[in-house]
Formats: sequence, structure tokens, C-alpha cells
Amino acid sequence: MNHRTDPSPKRLLLVEDDQRISDFVSRGLRAEGYSVEVVATGREGLLLAEDGGFNLIILDIGLPDIKGQQIVERLRSDGSVMPILMLTARDALSDKVLGLRAGADDYMTKPFSFEELLARIGALLRRTEMDYQVDSTELKILDLVLDRESHDVRRGGKLIELTAKEFNLLEFFLQSKGKVLSRTRILEYVWGYSNDPLTNVVDVYIRQLRKKVDDGHRVKLIKTVRGFGYKLDETEEASFDGDGE
Repeated sequence: MNHRTDPSPKRLLLVEDDQRISDFVSRGLRAEGYSVEVVATGREGLLLAEDGGFNLIILDIGLPDIKGQQIVERLRSDGSVMPILMLTARDALSDKVLGLRAGADDYMTKPFSFEELLARIGALLRRTEMDYQVDSTELKILDLVLDRESHDVRRGGKLIELTAKEFNLLEFFLQSKGKVLSRTRILEYVWGYSNDPLTNVVDVYIRQLRKKVDDGHRVKLIKTVRGFGYKLDETEEASFDGDGE
């Protein structure tokens, strides 16, 4: 397990009434370098969340006083954009849908593995950091331009039609120009998964995106780094067609 070494640890709020779960999760997160505040009721959680200062909230859906969905709705109606990861003992699709519709960013069903929880938290925090890192609505490399407001993508001035997932994937590449992105990181950011339930969904989308972005252009922007993953850069080095890891 890799321990975090950030000089300023991320502050997490855990709202969970099952003491065994809250003890287990809080100890593990603190061992990973996070600062964790733990409360057992929805009222306490809501008050702390509204005061701000947290990077993410882990919220049980079945609290004794206020339902998790109600807390999410209240926070979102107040304008909070803090990432919210919901926990529940119920595996019903309707519960998941209710939580996500209320404004939660992700959802985990008990029991869950701590490693998966870490991966989900990491993905949500990275996604949030990416949103704040780029002030401009326009991302570009060479003659490829992505407008985050209009959702227009053009290369050499020509409009490229992308699906929502292709757009998110390209946006992630542009925000990480020159960096190698593993299949796992792409899954976490674009699909919210810590592993690949569809076996090759990343490879399929990379191929589709390459056809739309690179076909017909001398400089190929989307590169495969064999054994590591993919990257976006404007060098003219050869690109392998092998799968990224």
C-alpha cells in the first residue's frame, strides 16, 4: 500500500453510524496520509460539510436521523461542489439511482474492500483537481483545440464530432499533456471504475478517438507507450499499436 506524502493532507469527512466501519475506514485513511473527521449522525455531518474546508465527504445513506440523499440534495442546493462518495448496505439499483440523482459523485455497496475505497477516493480527488487546474475554457495542443464550454473540438480548424465519453477522454489527455496515463487512471477518471469490467473499453475508445483526431494528419498526437499506457504529445516519434497497461 503506498502511503501519501502530501505536505498538506487532504481533509475527508466520514459520516457513518456503524462504529466498526467508521473505525476501520478512518484508521486506514489516516495511515494513507489523509486527515479524517468522523461523525455518526447526518445533522453533525451536514453542519460540518456546510462549514466547508473538506476535500471530500464519505456519506452513509442509511443514517439514523437524516437520509443520505437529503444531505446530498441540501449541499448541492447550497452550491457545494465537494465530491461525495455514498455508502450503503443496500444493493438495490433504485438506491444507487436516487443517490446519484441527488448529486452524489460515486456510490459503493457494503461490504467493500479498502483498496477499492482508496481507488474511488483518489479518482474523485484527481478529477476535482483537474477541474481547478485549468482556468481557461480552451485546451489545445498543436492544431487540436477543445472548448470546454461549447464542447466543440477542432483539428486544423475542422470540427470533430465526439461522443460524451470520447470528449471526456480527450479532455483528460489534454489536461495531462505529455504524461503517460495508464488504463487504470483513464478508467477512474472517465468511467469512475478502479478496474475494467468490460475488459477492453479503454482500448476501444482510444482506437475510436485516434481515428477522429489523428487520421489524415501527419503528426499523430495520441501515442501508445508499450507496457505503460497512453499519452498525448506533439512529437513525431513513432507510436506503437500495442495496448497500454
